[in-house]
Amino acid sequence: MPEYWDPEIETMPVEDLKKLQEEKLKQLVHYVYERSPFYRKRFDEHGVKPEDIKTLDDIRKLPFTVKQDLRDTYPTGMFCVPNSKLVRFHASSGTTGKPTVVGYTQKDIDEWAESLARAFNSVGMGKDDILQVSYGYGLFTGGLGAHYGSEKLGATVLPTSSGNTERQLELMRDLGVTAIACTPSYFLYMIETAKKEGISIMNDTKLKRGFFGAEPWSEELKIRIEDESGIKAFDIYGTSEMSGPLFTECSAQSGIHIWADKFLVEILNPETGEPVPDGESGELVITTLTKEALPLIRYRVRDITRKLSEPCECGRTHPRITRISGRSDDMIIVRGINVFPGQVESVLMKIPEVGNHFMIIVDRIGPLDSMKVQIEMHESAFSDKMSDMMALKRKISSALKSVLNLAVEVELVEHGSLPRSEGKSKKVIDKRNI
Repeated sequence: MPEYWDPEIETMPVEDLKKLQEEKLKQLVHYVYERSPFYRKRFDEHGVKPEDIKTLDDIRKLPFTVKQDLRDTYPTGMFCVPNSKLVRFHASSGTTGKPTVVGYTQKDIDEWAESLARAFNSVGMGKDDILQVSYGYGLFTGGLGAHYGSEKLGATVLPTSSGNTERQLELMRDLGVTAIACTPSYFLYMIETAKKEGISIMNDTKLKRGFFGAEPWSEELKIRIEDESGIKAFDIYGTSEMSGPLFTECSAQSGIHIWADKFLVEILNPETGEPVPDGESGELVITTLTKEALPLIRYRVRDITRKLSEPCECGRTHPRITRISGRSDDMIIVRGINVFPGQVESVLMKIPEVGNHFMIIVDRIGPLDSMKVQIEMHESAFSDKMSDMMALKRKISSALKSVLNLAVEVELVEHGSLPRSEGKSKKVIDKRNI
């Protein structure tokens, strides 16, 4: 029998979970209507009152919330508690405008830690584990989220943050680290740095698990990470607006469990806002059921995923979503065709001669869009023969065209020539003035 952090909640019958969600949803709409001038105004504009929400299906009567709402009410206009009740702020980088600020009560922090403790426990982590947290600490939620969740579990935390990679590898070996949390792109950089230092993560460390997130990554990249490091790679998911990292895959690795007693999940068509059938891709929309400081009603996360309906072999009854395949607002439109960076990564990681790093460059030459993919070759694949390189380019071009339905230029570059990232990686450069 698998072990559970909270057996009663984690294995609760689905119908009972839905009843629990229904009660919490009804409490939530009354809470925000009474405490948030923003939501009171938004509800009134849509002609909906808290007493109109009687069942889970009634959630569709409620308006959406989007990131721009947090920017428009910057810094704390959407909060439901006064500053005297807050114990912490986090904020996004604000690279595309005003940052989004999230406040936390002590209960919010405790719920956040509880969510990740459950998640870490679901993959078999416990008090004997040492988690190296190589997400950034500070305003970014990744570092402190993983840190608090691991401490709640009773595991030991090594709070390295990101950067200083050689030192991180030294501590990983010397302290017997068994798990790591960071972006997949930073772990690739760690693997590469370890090789240069003459270190094998597979043979010279005790690392067994990695929790990777904060950027989309493909199943094919997961396989590469596992093959090159010998660890099990788990998806970790959350957003700064919801709290930070909150959920992971369980040991069955058949989707990310979303704790239904804390969050209500919808998967919607991003254009129509209507639900898609289970198993079909759509935009993730989340309602927070337990947050005090900044509860969110039908928050459009903009991440693209699928909802899985079949039971999980781990015995947990909470809904699951698949790995995030991209963001609806990260989509590139090239000559009228929708392209996601994750599609490109998925194709490239299946080709053995291709290394772990690539860059998409989109430009407009005259009236036409152009798309070029710069690709680092695997160290073992370099050849002095021009014919070999041309054959490889044709192979990659053909594979990309078959998936993207778009002819793209392929440029093979030397191993180590593309930029590395210690945080979220940048995979697209769009030079078009649109």
